[in-house]
Amino acid sequence: MAKLNIRGIETNVEVWNEGAEQVVVALHGFTGSTVTWRNLANELKDVRIVAIDLIGHGKTIAPEKASRYVMNEQLRDLDEIFKQLGLDKFALLGYSMGGRIALSYAIEYPERIEKLILESASPGLRTSKECIERCDRDNMLADKIEMNGLTSFIDAWENIPLFESQKRLPESVRRAIRTERLTQCESGLAGSLRGIGTGMQPSNWLFLAQLDMPVLLITGSMDEKFCKIATDMTALCKNAQHVIVNEAGHAIHVENPAEFATIVKKYLM
Repeated sequence: MAKLNIRGIETNVEVWNEGAEQVVVALHGFTGSTVTWRNLANELKDVRIVAIDLIGHGKTIAPEKASRYVMNEQLRDLDEIFKQLGLDKFALLGYSMGGRIALSYAIEYPERIEKLILESASPGLRTSKECIERCDRDNMLADKIEMNGLTSFIDAWENIPLFESQKRLPESVRRAIRTERLTQCESGLAGSLRGIGTGMQPSNWLFLAQLDMPVLLITGSMDEKFCKIATDMTALCKNAQHVIVNEAGHAIHVENPAEFATIVKKYLM
Protein backbone atom coordinates (compact mmCIF):
# COMPACT_ATOMS: atom_id res chain seq x y z
CA MET A 1 0.00 0.00 0.00
CA ALA A 2 1.24 3.47 -0.88
CA LYS A 3 0.00 6.95 -0.11
CA LEU A 4 0.75 9.38 -2.93
CA ASN A 5 0.27 13.14 -2.98
CA ILE A 6 -1.69 13.64 -6.19
CA ARG A 7 -2.34 17.27 -7.02
CA GLY A 8 -2.88 18.06 -3.34
CA ILE A 9 -4.95 14.95 -2.57
CA GLU A 10 -3.58 12.08 -0.48
CA THR A 11 -4.35 9.08 -2.67
CA ASN A 12 -4.27 5.42 -1.68
CA VAL A 13 -2.79 2.88 -4.10
CA GLU A 14 -2.53 -0.88 -3.53
CA VAL A 15 -0.14 -3.05 -5.56
CA TRP A 16 -0.21 -6.84 -5.62
CA ASN A 17 2.25 -9.25 -7.30
CA GLU A 18 4.88 -6.52 -7.63
CA GLY A 19 7.46 -8.66 -9.41
CA ALA A 20 5.21 -9.39 -12.39
CA GLU A 21 5.98 -7.63 -15.67
CA GLN A 22 2.43 -7.45 -17.00
CA VAL A 23 0.44 -4.64 -15.39
CA VAL A 24 -3.29 -4.18 -14.94
CA VAL A 25 -4.55 -0.97 -13.36
CA ALA A 26 -7.94 -1.58 -11.71
CA LEU A 27 -10.58 1.05 -10.89
CA HIS A 28 -13.44 0.20 -8.53
CA GLY A 29 -17.09 1.24 -8.67
CA PHE A 30 -19.17 3.64 -6.56
CA THR A 31 -18.97 2.75 -2.83
CA GLY A 32 -15.97 0.50 -3.63
CA SER A 33 -12.25 0.54 -2.90
CA THR A 34 -9.03 -1.30 -3.70
CA VAL A 35 -10.34 -4.15 -1.52
CA THR A 36 -12.69 -5.26 -4.30
CA TRP A 37 -9.71 -6.40 -6.42
CA ARG A 38 -7.98 -8.67 -3.89
CA ASN A 39 -9.57 -11.83 -5.26
CA LEU A 40 -8.47 -10.93 -8.78
CA ALA A 41 -4.90 -10.35 -7.56
CA ASN A 42 -4.92 -13.73 -5.82
CA GLU A 43 -6.14 -15.44 -9.00
CA LEU A 44 -3.66 -13.67 -11.32
CA LYS A 45 -0.36 -14.22 -9.55
CA ASP A 46 1.63 -13.52 -12.72
CA VAL A 47 0.03 -10.09 -13.23
CA ARG A 48 0.86 -6.93 -11.27
CA ILE A 49 -2.45 -5.48 -10.11
CA VAL A 50 -2.35 -1.75 -9.36
CA ALA A 51 -5.57 -0.76 -7.60
CA ILE A 52 -6.48 2.84 -6.82
CA ASP A 53 -8.92 4.27 -4.29
CA LEU A 54 -10.64 6.84 -6.48
CA ILE A 55 -11.18 10.31 -5.09
CA GLY A 56 -13.59 10.34 -2.15
CA HIS A 57 -13.46 6.55 -1.75
CA GLY A 58 -11.60 4.14 0.49
CA LYS A 59 -8.48 5.66 2.04
CA THR A 60 -8.17 8.48 -0.49
CA ILE A 61 -9.07 11.92 0.83
CA ALA A 62 -12.54 13.33 0.13
CA PRO A 63 -12.33 17.00 -0.95
CA GLU A 64 -15.13 19.35 0.02
CA LYS A 65 -15.82 20.82 -3.42
CA ALA A 66 -17.78 18.72 -5.93
CA SER A 67 -15.82 20.40 -8.73
CA ARG A 68 -12.73 18.43 -7.63
CA TYR A 69 -14.55 15.16 -8.48
CA VAL A 70 -15.44 15.95 -12.09
CA MET A 71 -14.18 13.68 -14.87
CA ASN A 72 -11.42 15.94 -16.18
CA GLU A 73 -9.96 16.33 -12.67
CA GLN A 74 -10.01 12.58 -12.09
CA LEU A 75 -8.28 11.91 -15.40
CA ARG A 76 -5.52 14.35 -14.49
CA ASP A 77 -5.20 12.61 -11.11
CA LEU A 78 -4.85 9.21 -12.76
CA ASP A 79 -2.21 10.44 -15.17
CA GLU A 80 -0.20 11.88 -12.29
CA ILE A 81 -0.51 8.58 -10.38
CA PHE A 82 0.82 6.67 -13.38
CA LYS A 83 3.73 9.10 -13.77
CA GLN A 84 4.67 8.77 -10.10
CA LEU A 85 4.48 4.97 -10.33
CA GLY A 86 6.50 4.90 -13.56
CA LEU A 87 3.71 3.22 -15.56
CA ASP A 88 4.07 4.05 -19.24
CA LYS A 89 1.82 1.43 -20.84
CA PHE A 90 -0.59 -1.01 -19.23
CA ALA A 91 -3.96 -2.72 -19.39
CA LEU A 92 -6.74 -0.70 -17.77
CA LEU A 93 -9.69 -2.35 -16.03
CA GLY A 94 -12.71 -0.51 -14.68
CA TYR A 95 -15.94 -1.60 -13.03
CA SER A 96 -19.16 0.45 -13.26
CA MET A 97 -18.18 4.01 -12.19
CA GLY A 98 -14.55 2.95 -12.53
CA GLY A 99 -15.38 1.70 -16.01
CA ARG A 100 -16.73 5.10 -17.01
CA ILE A 101 -13.52 6.68 -15.74
CA ALA A 102 -11.34 4.03 -17.44
CA LEU A 103 -13.07 4.58 -20.78
CA SER A 104 -12.67 8.33 -20.47
CA TYR A 105 -8.98 7.92 -19.66
CA ALA A 106 -8.45 5.63 -22.66
CA ILE A 107 -10.05 8.23 -24.91
CA GLU A 108 -7.94 11.05 -23.46
CA TYR A 109 -4.63 9.13 -23.22
CA PRO A 110 -4.87 6.28 -25.76
CA GLU A 111 -1.09 5.96 -26.08
CA ARG A 112 -0.87 4.59 -22.53
CA ILE A 113 -3.43 1.81 -22.86
CA GLU A 114 -2.48 -1.62 -24.22
CA LYS A 115 -5.90 -3.15 -23.60
CA LEU A 116 -9.11 -1.80 -22.08
CA ILE A 117 -11.36 -4.01 -19.96
CA LEU A 118 -14.76 -2.61 -18.97
CA GLU A 119 -17.01 -4.48 -16.55
CA SER A 120 -20.65 -3.35 -16.46
CA ALA A 121 -19.67 0.09 -17.72
CA SER A 122 -21.28 2.78 -19.83
CA PRO A 123 -20.05 5.66 -22.03
CA GLY A 124 -22.52 7.95 -20.28
CA LEU A 125 -25.93 9.17 -21.34
CA ARG A 126 -26.90 10.09 -24.89
CA THR A 127 -29.12 13.18 -24.45
CA SER A 128 -29.05 16.37 -22.39
CA LYS A 129 -32.54 15.56 -21.09
CA GLU A 130 -31.30 12.24 -19.68
CA CYS A 131 -28.30 14.00 -18.13
CA ILE A 132 -30.43 16.64 -16.42
CA GLU A 133 -32.81 14.04 -15.01
CA ARG A 134 -29.94 11.86 -13.75
CA CYS A 135 -28.16 14.84 -12.17
CA ASP A 136 -31.33 15.75 -10.31
CA ARG A 137 -31.61 12.19 -8.94
CA ASP A 138 -27.93 12.03 -7.99
CA ASN A 139 -28.06 15.41 -6.24
CA MET A 140 -31.09 14.30 -4.26
CA LEU A 141 -29.31 11.09 -3.29
CA ALA A 142 -26.20 13.04 -2.23
CA ASP A 143 -28.39 15.24 -0.03
CA LYS A 144 -29.93 12.14 1.57
CA ILE A 145 -26.53 10.65 2.32
CA GLU A 146 -25.43 13.81 4.09
CA MET A 147 -28.74 14.15 5.91
CA ASN A 148 -29.39 10.54 6.98
CA GLY A 149 -25.86 9.16 7.27
CA LEU A 150 -23.85 6.34 5.72
CA THR A 151 -25.56 3.33 7.30
CA SER A 152 -29.01 4.45 6.20
CA PHE A 153 -27.74 4.95 2.66
CA ILE A 154 -25.99 1.57 2.49
CA ASP A 155 -29.11 -0.16 3.84
CA ALA A 156 -31.03 1.25 0.87
CA TRP A 157 -28.20 0.95 -1.70
CA GLU A 158 -27.64 -2.77 -1.23
CA ASN A 159 -31.34 -3.35 -1.89
CA ILE A 160 -31.66 -1.58 -5.24
CA PRO A 161 -32.60 -3.83 -8.22
CA LEU A 162 -29.08 -3.53 -9.71
CA PHE A 163 -27.70 -5.62 -6.85
CA GLU A 164 -30.58 -8.10 -6.49
CA SER A 165 -28.41 -10.98 -7.73
CA GLN A 166 -25.95 -10.40 -4.88
CA LYS A 167 -28.53 -11.62 -2.41
CA ARG A 168 -27.79 -15.15 -3.62
CA LEU A 169 -24.17 -14.92 -2.50
CA PRO A 170 -22.94 -16.64 0.68
CA GLU A 171 -23.45 -14.66 3.86
CA SER A 172 -19.70 -14.20 4.32
CA VAL A 173 -19.36 -12.59 0.88
CA ARG A 174 -22.35 -10.30 1.40
CA ARG A 175 -20.95 -9.28 4.77
CA ALA A 176 -17.59 -8.44 3.16
CA ILE A 177 -19.29 -6.32 0.48
CA ARG A 178 -21.28 -4.44 3.13
CA THR A 179 -18.16 -3.88 5.24
CA GLU A 180 -16.36 -2.39 2.23
CA ARG A 181 -19.27 -0.06 1.55
CA LEU A 182 -19.40 1.02 5.19
CA THR A 183 -15.74 2.08 5.11
CA GLN A 184 -16.74 5.04 2.93
CA CYS A 185 -17.53 8.52 4.21
CA GLU A 186 -20.66 10.56 3.56
CA SER A 187 -18.83 13.55 2.08
CA GLY A 188 -16.86 11.41 -0.35
CA LEU A 189 -19.90 9.58 -1.71
CA ALA A 190 -21.91 12.80 -1.94
CA GLY A 191 -19.08 14.57 -3.75
CA SER A 192 -18.71 11.66 -6.13
CA LEU A 193 -22.41 11.70 -7.01
CA ARG A 194 -22.42 15.45 -7.57
CA GLY A 195 -19.13 15.59 -9.47
CA ILE A 196 -18.86 12.41 -11.52
CA GLY A 197 -22.32 10.85 -11.51
CA THR A 198 -23.45 9.45 -14.85
CA GLY A 199 -25.40 12.61 -15.63
CA MET A 200 -22.44 14.88 -14.92
CA GLN A 201 -19.82 13.16 -17.05
CA PRO A 202 -19.38 14.09 -20.73
CA SER A 203 -20.94 11.49 -23.03
CA ASN A 204 -18.41 9.24 -24.75
CA TRP A 205 -20.70 7.52 -27.27
CA LEU A 206 -19.35 9.54 -30.19
CA PHE A 207 -15.72 8.76 -29.26
CA LEU A 208 -16.00 4.96 -29.22
CA ALA A 209 -15.14 4.67 -32.92
CA GLN A 210 -11.82 6.44 -32.25
CA LEU A 211 -10.53 3.71 -29.92
CA ASP A 212 -7.79 1.68 -31.59
CA MET A 213 -6.78 -0.51 -28.65
CA PRO A 214 -8.52 -3.87 -28.02
CA VAL A 215 -11.58 -3.46 -25.80
CA LEU A 216 -13.22 -6.20 -23.74
CA LEU A 217 -16.72 -5.63 -22.38
CA ILE A 218 -17.87 -7.97 -19.60
CA THR A 219 -21.45 -8.09 -18.35
CA GLY A 220 -23.61 -10.47 -16.36
CA SER A 221 -26.58 -12.15 -18.03
CA MET A 222 -28.88 -10.99 -15.21
CA ASP A 223 -27.94 -7.34 -15.79
CA GLU A 224 -30.05 -6.70 -18.88
CA LYS A 225 -29.52 -2.94 -18.96
CA PHE A 226 -25.72 -3.18 -19.12
CA CYS A 227 -25.81 -6.14 -21.50
CA LYS A 228 -27.71 -3.90 -23.92
CA ILE A 229 -25.27 -1.02 -23.39
CA ALA A 230 -22.32 -3.34 -24.03
CA THR A 231 -23.93 -4.68 -27.20
CA ASP A 232 -24.37 -1.13 -28.49
CA MET A 233 -20.80 -0.24 -27.56
CA THR A 234 -19.40 -3.31 -29.31
CA ALA A 235 -21.10 -2.26 -32.54
CA LEU A 236 -19.42 1.16 -32.39
CA CYS A 237 -15.88 0.13 -31.42
CA LYS A 238 -13.33 -0.98 -34.02
CA ASN A 239 -11.82 -3.77 -31.95
CA ALA A 240 -14.20 -4.82 -29.19
CA GLN A 241 -15.64 -8.06 -27.94
CA HIS A 242 -18.45 -8.64 -25.48
CA VAL A 243 -18.46 -11.52 -23.00
CA ILE A 244 -21.62 -12.32 -21.05
CA VAL A 245 -21.23 -14.31 -17.84
CA ASN A 246 -24.22 -16.53 -17.13
CA GLU A 247 -26.01 -16.35 -13.79
CA ALA A 248 -24.27 -13.12 -12.79
CA GLY A 249 -25.48 -9.59 -12.26
CA HIS A 250 -23.75 -6.22 -12.22
CA ALA A 251 -20.60 -7.10 -10.22
CA ILE A 252 -19.23 -10.17 -11.97
CA HIS A 253 -15.84 -9.93 -10.23
CA VAL A 254 -17.67 -10.35 -6.91
CA GLU A 255 -20.43 -12.76 -7.91
CA ASN A 256 -18.23 -15.12 -9.93
CA PRO A 257 -14.60 -14.16 -9.19
CA ALA A 258 -13.04 -17.32 -10.65
CA GLU A 259 -14.72 -16.97 -14.04
CA PHE A 260 -14.05 -13.24 -14.09
CA ALA A 261 -10.34 -13.86 -13.46
CA THR A 262 -10.26 -16.55 -16.16
CA ILE A 263 -11.81 -14.16 -18.70
CA VAL A 264 -9.36 -11.39 -17.84
CA LYS A 265 -6.34 -13.71 -17.90
CA LYS A 266 -7.31 -15.13 -21.29
CA TYR A 267 -7.77 -11.64 -22.70
CA LEU A 268 -4.36 -10.50 -21.45
CA MET A 269 -2.53 -13.39 -23.12
